[in-house]
Amino acid sequence: MSCRQCVCVKNIRYLVGVKKMTDCQGDGEGTNSPMEVYEKLTAQGEEVRALKTAKAEKAEIDAAVQLLLKLKVDYKQLTGQDYKAGCPPSETCVAPDNRPSADGANDEDTVDPWNVSTSNAKGVDYDKLIVRFGSSKIDQELVDRIEKVSGQKPHHFLRRGIFFSHRDMHQVLDAYEKHKSFYLYTGRGPSSDSMHVGHLIPFIFTKWLQDVFDIPLVIQLTDDEKYLWKDLTLEECHRYAVENAKDIIACGFDVNKTFIFSDLEYMGASPEFYRNVVKIQKHVTFNQVKGIFGFTDSDCIGKISFPAIQAAPSFSNSFPQIFKGRKDIQCLIPCAIDQDPYFRMTRDVAPRIGHPKPALLHSTFFPALQGAQTKMSASDANSSIFLTDTPKQIKNKVNKHAFSGGKDTVEEHRKYGGNPDVDVAFMYLTFFLEDDEQLEKIRQDYISGALLTGELKKLLIETLQPIISQHREQRKKVTDERVKHFMTPRPLNFNF
Repeated sequence: MSCRQCVCVKNIRYLVGVKKMTDCQGDGEGTNSPMEVYEKLTAQGEEVRALKTAKAEKAEIDAAVQLLLKLKVDYKQLTGQDYKAGCPPSETCVAPDNRPSADGANDEDTVDPWNVSTSNAKGVDYDKLIVRFGSSKIDQELVDRIEKVSGQKPHHFLRRGIFFSHRDMHQVLDAYEKHKSFYLYTGRGPSSDSMHVGHLIPFIFTKWLQDVFDIPLVIQLTDDEKYLWKDLTLEECHRYAVENAKDIIACGFDVNKTFIFSDLEYMGASPEFYRNVVKIQKHVTFNQVKGIFGFTDSDCIGKISFPAIQAAPSFSNSFPQIFKGRKDIQCLIPCAIDQDPYFRMTRDVAPRIGHPKPALLHSTFFPALQGAQTKMSASDANSSIFLTDTPKQIKNKVNKHAFSGGKDTVEEHRKYGGNPDVDVAFMYLTFFLEDDEQLEKIRQDYISGALLTGELKKLLIETLQPIISQHREQRKKVTDERVKHFMTPRPLNFNF
């Protein structure tokens, strides 16, 4: 055996030991999802091949093969499908005891960073998604604890389950109680020059978190991602990033606490950021990103390497101007749950390169006007209420396109009532009407038939119009100079 082979076998033995230890420890956040088992299988297959190539001892190869076979059995039990290398589990695969019923009521939802869809008029089944992704539910105990630690009434997004899932939020609060601060990271993929109301949700909540905990915030604009995925020029993507930054700033963020950056600008100006990107890239294999994100051989190599760029802001030393080179400050990421695959990958890599795992708070999706089977799209004008829409446009869109949970006639509706669980106007009110008692009264009146669909839509219109108008006025005040200030790398008003 050559010296090179000796080194290879030693490394393989070390990796197998690490993998076994990781499997025992885990994240403590629920059962493995089909995708997580698939990724373990893929990695184990690579280990078996590497051991054979390196002519390792027979006992060691046999042990690795036995583990591979066990994982294949687990995968078959979980998905009902045989494992095939290079073919990640489809979004419709579920455990045998969760197979879809004949009427399709239990069909698995499609949720990934680029696609969200469901056959259920009520929207995505978030309880199932928690199990599938292996996260933890935000229960009343956690909501109460956030109130206690922050000293503020929980945001209505928390009270109503709009932010419904988390990873390691208790750990963040434990550290905060011991006077160990953290920072926030969220982002936006700029695919058009105008954002819609659904895009506001993570920023509204992130601003609340920043205000109540008094912590710094970094906001990533992934103009590079949009160039790789969309039929857009680099110049268009960067222009959209700057325009979207104006909408984000109009939410009221404090320039002394917030750094907004474009990937196309910041990565070339920050060696520390790029070094973290390279470290992450080295610790994630091609098979892993194929398994996590579904990439194929026809995808450009830019897509395959991009997840590391979205992961890098999770590590504090990516921003030396803010954190003075420290790498031990934990990150909390508020985002929609379709972004979770990026950060499952990040959490796996973090301890291997000497960083704390980022914590996450996941939100539900903001439904399209046509119904909760999909989320709003910036590319479909009639599926969305845009931040540039006039009061008249808002009224017309809601009245014409908002899916109704009411009955076909006034008589039937008065007699049988409406269904707020599928009614888009009511869903939107849960996001934007802050008064809990008023919202519950609307719900009960709609169920009883006392409130008609047209009246419910009118309430939504009257709620949205001033919110959007106020945002438009605030956006007009955001000058190019102010955008430049937010997007210039600089120290923030925090001491770490």
